[in-house]
Amino acid sequence: MDLLGGHWADTLAVFDLETTGIDVDTCRIVTAHVGVIGASGEVLEQREWLVDPGVEIPTAASLIHGVSTERARLEGQSAINAVAEIIGALTDAASRGLPIVAYNAAYDLTILDREASRYGIDPLPVPGAVIDPLVIDKAVDKYRRGKRTLSATAEHYGVVLDDAHDAGADAVAAGRVAQAIARSFPELAATAVAELHARQVDWSREQAESYQAWRRKNGEPEFTTSGAWPVR
Repeated sequence: MDLLGGHWADTLAVFDLETTGIDVDTCRIVTAHVGVIGASGEVLEQREWLVDPGVEIPTAASLIHGVSTERARLEGQSAINAVAEIIGALTDAASRGLPIVAYNAAYDLTILDREASRYGIDPLPVPGAVIDPLVIDKAVDKYRRGKRTLSATAEHYGVVLDDAHDAGADAVAAGRVAQAIARSFPELAATAVAELHARQVDWSREQAESYQAWRRKNGEPEFTTSGAWPVR
């Protein structure tokens, strides 16, 4: 059943990475998922990658996503090939006019950009239609208390996420959260996707400025953070 009345959220590409860490300039891809979901959140297409990042996977990261250095080396494909394939899959989705959903998109898309540079691969052209449920949720429900992790936000919108930190589960859940937000805020669902993308650029900058001001006010006068979106 089409729950969204022909809007941008009807069919979405979904994207997620699990990596070796949190520094977008140095961490490496370990697993990835690119898929497509339909209007009811059903999975229509999916492709996953297990990658040998070429470096040790820190224990702390392995405990989060469950992939050890040994497994990645034994079962993973080379990073250079995986990065090229991931970029190819996202480029194909964008060429089909599908918005690309990624929760905290600036993290995933920036890592992908840095990996492309690392291996001399043409980067993903910045898509004109990225949907970031984290940025949107913080903009439309600014004063809601509590965490804004994917797990917490999925729970808030009634989206089931059974296997957090699995790239496939996280990607699909992010897409379903985007659809749930569209249902909750019909004016967003009716917004042209290019306009929504542009709004997120502004929202991300404003959110970063607010967070930076809060950190500086609370004992870290030199704290800085980037609000660049969807690639830092």
